[in-house]
Amino acid sequence: MNDYIENNRRPFTGLSSLFYIDLKLFMPIVIITIIGLVTIYSSSSGDIALVLKQFTRILIGVIVMIFIAQVHPDNLKLFAPILYFFTLVLLILVLFFGVGKSADRWLDLYIIRFQPSELMKIFVPLMLASYYSDKPLPPKTKYIFFAILIAVLPVFLIMKQPDLGTSLLIGMSGAIAILLAGMSIKFFLVSSFSTAAFAPILWMNMHEYQKQRVLTFFNPELDPLGSGYHLMQSKIALGSGGFFGKGIFNGTQSKLGFVPEHSTDFILTAFGEEFGFFGVLILMTLYLLIALRGLSISIKATDNFGRILSATLSLTIFLYVLVNVGMVIGFLPVVGAPLPFMSYGGTSMVTLFATIGIIMSIKSHQRILRK
Repeated sequence: MNDYIENNRRPFTGLSSLFYIDLKLFMPIVIITIIGLVTIYSSSSGDIALVLKQFTRILIGVIVMIFIAQVHPDNLKLFAPILYFFTLVLLILVLFFGVGKSADRWLDLYIIRFQPSELMKIFVPLMLASYYSDKPLPPKTKYIFFAILIAVLPVFLIMKQPDLGTSLLIGMSGAIAILLAGMSIKFFLVSSFSTAAFAPILWMNMHEYQKQRVLTFFNPELDPLGSGYHLMQSKIALGSGGFFGKGIFNGTQSKLGFVPEHSTDFILTAFGEEFGFFGVLILMTLYLLIALRGLSISIKATDNFGRILSATLSLTIFLYVLVNVGMVIGFLPVVGAPLPFMSYGGTSMVTLFATIGIIMSIKSHQRILRK
């Protein structure tokens, strides 16, 4: 019989080995967070308090990442159902006690204020990977339907907040996990067409501002000073950056307030204005390196749980990047999706680092076969 030994029994080779930090995965993230801090400082006209607040959130995120990297994947799998159902309860509480400006998406516990929907970006893939870990793959039809139910429940609750953007992203992450488990292309196509058939029902249940965003996507010039303002100003700022940009701290559109949300959802616009197409290309390369490293870890994993979870989380992060980029350049409707590791935010930043911690845990604790 084959004897399983764990990769973490290798000799000590440095702090990165001691804390299970995968440098090939971590270094592109460090560079992106530094770029984000510089962009926030520049677009906010030198608001050092904003930068320090974001830096604090990054430090908290790194601590969470290191902590989760120490946790064995078997323990993550064991606690997946508890974490999933506990967060479902939190999402229900948001419907009754949630707070916020335009939508009630946050739970205010006095000592901490956070978005439970952000936690589901981790727990839906974690729950699906746990569910499929002991199932024969490719899964039978009944297992696929149950997995769809796991993904749809939080999507429905988040849509009620309302937060259409986050609900769609979580739904897509669930679809990625199910596809990676081995769903047939035929079943996927039938499911896609069936889902599309419900589009009119979704449209009728959308809020007016959500409908306006979709209409603005098709014709932003229809209301240039209203619903189309974000997208038009974003295009103007990006276009003004040219190939090499205006130079660091020389952006004008974001500093003068023409670009709304220039430190959060539209931070890529502020970055592109100062660093141009060349800078954006380098940034996208860094994101691609993160995704490819995550997929490499997935390929080398020796169990279904590790393979499905690491690949799903890696592709989901890259999906968030594509959605944000598509949003700011007008290829997708404005849905309020932050740019990973760059956009100003608390819960989303910590959640992203927790995601990376899970991938590092799978990498560091994977089992190696030895005869």
